[in-house]
Amino acid sequence: MKQTQDREVVGILALQGAFVEHQIALQRIPSARKIDVYPVRTPEDLAKCDALIIPGGESTTIALLAKLAGLLEPLRQFSKTKPIWGTCAGAILLAQVVENTKRGGQELLGGISVTVARNGWGSQVESFEAPLTVTGLDNSEKPFTGVFIRAPVVLALHPRSDAPPIQVVARLPSGSVPASQTIQLQAGHDDPRIVVAIRQGRHLLTTFHPELTTDSRFHEYFVQSCILSSHSI
Repeated sequence: MKQTQDREVVGILALQGAFVEHQIALQRIPSARKIDVYPVRTPEDLAKCDALIIPGGESTTIALLAKLAGLLEPLRQFSKTKPIWGTCAGAILLAQVVENTKRGGQELLGGISVTVARNGWGSQVESFEAPLTVTGLDNSEKPFTGVFIRAPVVLALHPRSDAPPIQVVARLPSGSVPASQTIQLQAGHDDPRIVVAIRQGRHLLTTFHPELTTDSRFHEYFVQSCILSSHSI
C-alpha cells in the first residue's frame, strides 16, 4: 500500500530504541522524495510498508514488545518478501542464530544466514567508534564512522544454496578495536568477527548504529540498493 503514488513506504519499528533517529536520517537523504516514512507499532502498520528498519535498542525488549503487539509472525512473513535493515539490536533479530542470549532465549526473524553474539564487544563502557571503508556508499573513499554500543559480533556466516549469496559490506579495519577489548582478532579477512555490515538479498544488517551519526549514506544505500532495486533481486 503506497501513501503517495510512486513512493515506497519505509516503516521503522517504533517499539523501543533509536527509531526517531532513523526517521531523521531518512528525511535527510537524496532519495527522501521517493519514500514515505511510517512508524510501525501494529500488524496493521506493517501491512502498509514496502520495507522496514529495525532500530538499535535492546533486542530482547524489542522482541517481547513485538510479541505483545502481535507483530512477531507478521514480521517473519514480511521478511520473506520485503527488505529489512537491522541495526545493532535489529541485527540480532535478523540473525539466524544468536549466542549469549538472556535466560529464556531470544525470538528471531532469521532473515540473514549468520550467527551473532549479543554484546560481543562488552558493556556500555566498552563502546567505541571506528572508520569504515564501505564499497557501494556514495563518496566511498570517505570513511563512514561506525558507532559500536554494546554491539553484537558476527561469529559465523552460513552460505546456503537455497538463499541469496552473503555479501560482506564492511569490515573493521586493522587496529580499530580499542586495546581495552579482550577479544583477540585474527589477521586478515578470515575472522568473521571483523564483519560489521552484511547484505543478503534484499536484507541489510549492521552491527553498529549509522543512525547515531550525521552521515546518512547508509540510509541512502538501503533505499537505493535494497528497496528501489529490490524488484531485480
